[in-house]
Amino acid sequence: MFESKAKKWCKKPFDVETQKAVSKLFYSPKKLEEAFYKDIEFGTGGIRGIIGVGTNRINKYTLGRCAQGLSNYLKKRNKKGTIKIVVAYDCRLNSKEWANQIAEIFSANGIYCYLFSDLRPTPELSFAVRHLNASCGIVITASHNPPEYNGFKVYSKDGGQIVPPEDTDIIKFVNEVDFSEIKFEKNSNLIELIDKKIDQQFYKSTIDVAKFDKSLTKNLKIIFTPLHGTSITAIPNVLKMSGFKNVFLVKEQAVPNGNFPTIKSPNPEEPEAFKLAIKEAKINDGEIIIATDPDGDRIGVSIKDEDQNFYLLNGNQTMIIIIHFLLEHWKKTDKLNGNQFIATTIVSTPMLKKMSAEYNVIFKETLTGFKWISKLIKDFPNLEFIAGGEESYGYLIGDKVRDKDAVAVALLICEIENQMRNIGKSIYELLVECYKKYGAYKERLISFVKEGKEGVNEIQTKMNNLRNFPPKFIAGVPVVQIKDYNKGFSLNLLNESKTKLNLPKSNVITFILEDNSKISVRPSGTEPKIKFYFSVNQPFIQNKKWKTIEKQMDKKIDELIQDLIK
Repeated sequence: MFESKAKKWCKKPFDVETQKAVSKLFYSPKKLEEAFYKDIEFGTGGIRGIIGVGTNRINKYTLGRCAQGLSNYLKKRNKKGTIKIVVAYDCRLNSKEWANQIAEIFSANGIYCYLFSDLRPTPELSFAVRHLNASCGIVITASHNPPEYNGFKVYSKDGGQIVPPEDTDIIKFVNEVDFSEIKFEKNSNLIELIDKKIDQQFYKSTIDVAKFDKSLTKNLKIIFTPLHGTSITAIPNVLKMSGFKNVFLVKEQAVPNGNFPTIKSPNPEEPEAFKLAIKEAKINDGEIIIATDPDGDRIGVSIKDEDQNFYLLNGNQTMIIIIHFLLEHWKKTDKLNGNQFIATTIVSTPMLKKMSAEYNVIFKETLTGFKWISKLIKDFPNLEFIAGGEESYGYLIGDKVRDKDAVAVALLICEIENQMRNIGKSIYELLVECYKKYGAYKERLISFVKEGKEGVNEIQTKMNNLRNFPPKFIAGVPVVQIKDYNKGFSLNLLNESKTKLNLPKSNVITFILEDNSKISVRPSGTEPKIKFYFSVNQPFIQNKKWKTIEKQMDKKIDELIQDLIK
C-alpha cells in the first residue's frame, strides 16, 4: 500500500525536486516504507517528525496540508469578519522557509497573517496571539528534538496549544485535504511582518511577571547559552532591562544554527548540553548557568552547591524552587485568599501537592503536556493562576503567556538567586530547606528510543504487557495502586476497589508502591520513545547532607529500574 502512495508523489502536484527524491527512495525499500507507511500524526499540539519527502515526514506538502486544513477550519468557524493568524519560527533547518510558505498559504485562503520577520521564542508567539487578538497561532519548530526533526505547533486564540475538542476538529479538516488542494499562491496584501513592536511588549510583560527586585544594578554573574536557539533574541535583553549587567554568553552556542554543531542534542535536560557553559563559568567565575532549548520554551538551570561545584537541577527541582518562591511572595504580600491555584502533571513530583496545602492554595494535576496546564487557566477563569510546571523542564508564571516560558523563568530564577545571595544564602540552600520542610523527593526519567514502524509496535507491546499483566511487586515492594489513564480508572489492589480518574483518556499507566514510590510509563507524544518516570521519597534526615540522602534515593531508583525494565 505504501508503494502506491509513494508513486503519487512521483508526479504532479508535487514539484520536480520532490518527485526525484521519492523516485530515489524506491532503491531503498526500508526508507521508502518508513516515509510512506502512514500519514504523519498530530501529537502534542500539532505535528513533529523527521525532515524528508513522504507522508510520514516533515516537508512543504505535509506542512502545507496542515495549513490548508487549518485554513478551511478557521473559515468554516469564522464566517464573518477578518480572520487573523500569527506565524513564528525557530532556528531549525528550513524553519524560515516553511514559515514563509505557511504564511503564503494562509494569505492565499484570505486569512490575514502576522509573520515574525525573524526567529522568535515560542512563548513570544503565545503572547502575540493574545496581544494581537488573533484566531490562531503557528510556530515552526521541533522543540528539543534532534537536528533532523522539525514540526508545526498550533495555538488557539487563548494563546495555549490546541486541546480537545478543537484539536480533533482541526485534524478532521486536515485529513480531508488532498495535496492537490493546497493553495500556494500568496496574497502579499494579507501578510504583515512583525518584530520590535511585539518584542517590546513581550519584554515588558515578562518583566512585570518575573522581576521582584527593583534595583537596577545586580551583580550576579550569569552564564547563558541558548544552545544555538531562539532565546538569544529575548533573554539577554530581558536580563539587561531588569538590572543584570554580568551576563556572559557561551559564544560557541550563541549563534542560531539548526545543525546544533556543538552538542549531541539541543535539550537542556541533558547534562552534556552544559559542558561549554560550565567551562565559561569557570573562566568568568559564574554563579548560575541557564540553558534553553531551540524554541525557547524549556529551560535547564545549574547552580552552585555547598561545595561550590555546579549542580544541575532536574525539572522537578527547578519547579519546586520557583513555585515555593512565588507562594512565599504571595503570602508575604497578603495576596493569598484561597482563590489561587498551582498546577502540574501526573508524572511530576508529588511534593507540589504538599506545598499547595501548606499555603492554602488549590492544587490541580493534569495529563502530561503543557497544553493541559494552559487549559486549566481557561477552564477556571474565576481562579488566579500563580504558576505551573512539569518535570520536563517547562514552567509558566502568570497568565499573559499560555505555554512553557523559558524567558520569564530565566529572569525569575536569576531574581531568586540574586535575592538569596543578598541574604548570604543560595538557591541550593533554598532547595534543601524545601526538602526539610516537605520531605525528601527524587525523580528520574528513563527513555528508550524505538525508531520506525517496528519501534511503534515494540512500544505498544510493552504498554499492553504492563496494562494486561501488571507487576505485583517492583524491587520487592508491593504495588498497592494502579492508575490506568487509558481505561480511565484507578485500581486499589488492597481492597480491589475501582475509582474513576477525572481526566481525559491517555496512554499512561502509573504504579503506586507500598512505600509511596511512584512509577509512570507512557509513549512520547513527540518522539519515537517510551518513557519511564520514577519518583521516590522519604523523610529528610536532619543530621545528613542532601547529597548523602540523594545518593540513597538514587540507589532506590536504580533498584526499581533494574526490576521493571528488564
